Amino acid sequence: MSSTELPGVRSTAELSSPAGAVRLADGEQLRTAVLPGLDLAVRVRPPRRADLPPALFVHGLGGSSQNWSALMAQLADTVDGEAVDLPGFGWSPPPADRDYSVTAFARAVIRHLDAAGRGPVHLVGNSLGGAVSTRVAAVRPDLVRTLTLVSPALPELRVQRSAVPTALLALPGVAGLFSRMTRGLTAEQRTRGVTDLCYGDPSRVTPEGFRNAVEEMERRMALPYFWDAMTRTSRGIVDAYTLGGQHGLWRQAQRVLAPSLLVYGGRDQLVSYRMAHKAAASFRGSRLLCLPEAGHVAMMEYPEVVAAAFTELLRDTVAGAADRDTEEGRG
Repeated sequence: MSSTELPGVRSTAELSSPAGAVRLADGEQLRTAVLPGLDLAVRVRPPRRADLPPALFVHGLGGSSQNWSALMAQLADTVDGEAVDLPGFGWSPPPADRDYSVTAFARAVIRHLDAAGRGPVHLVGNSLGGAVSTRVAAVRPDLVRTLTLVSPALPELRVQRSAVPTALLALPGVAGLFSRMTRGLTAEQRTRGVTDLCYGDPSRVTPEGFRNAVEEMERRMALPYFWDAMTRTSRGIVDAYTLGGQHGLWRQAQRVLAPSLLVYGGRDQLVSYRMAHKAAASFRGSRLLCLPEAGHVAMMEYPEVVAAAFTELLRDTVAGAADRDTEEGRG
């Protein structure tokens, strides 16, 4: 059945625009999940077998579902993978209420999973997507089979200096200032800046990958809501960092029941490497993968290493569930 035959789904062709066309890796499809008051673009890699478990991938600030293409290709024989474009990013239109908070993004992910009936999924998030995925796993444990977080944006007392400009976007008027200050930069210069910030070793980006990223940067900068989405999302992250009590992200991390994998990069300029052990202590029974040479997007720099750790988590989770079933049968 094609995507156009599915209720509440639009085809890839409808997602083309004067600002650019959808770029898909071999084997990928892009469709739109239409929910009441919310449209979400979803990048899909059809499973190679009918019995593969479902997984959902959630990108970070300024990113898109395309950030997961390399990892999804590595996991093509392991999971039935989907990557969502959060509202206002990638090919998803902005939310009607202009709510870009972590809670609103988590609500969007939950609504998508509920409507699709794919849960429980193996949930994977990077940066902002890691904070969103943490909240989803804490409030809806029935939807999450395992949780994998790559450089999750969880509150830090001492923010790295290189992460300050992103935090400053949350302040009134700063987005306009940034826009004026960078008006003369080409899409290639902007892309180079993002690559230098997010990669531990920018030379790992292939020429083709860089050209694709420049093309995507040009498309995003042409969107009338680009700066609004960046500003409001940055504000949403800062707000999430200041929440206390049961809604605090570290408190919610402690409530996560799903087996968890935490991935941190030693050269991450946005999420401090020193937070790795705090995270490992907060997510009960979690396993930690530290990659000294990786930056903020380890799933793009070292997809084969992240895929191997993810696959091991799934294998051990399945084995553990089978052992529990055996023990219950004996009881």
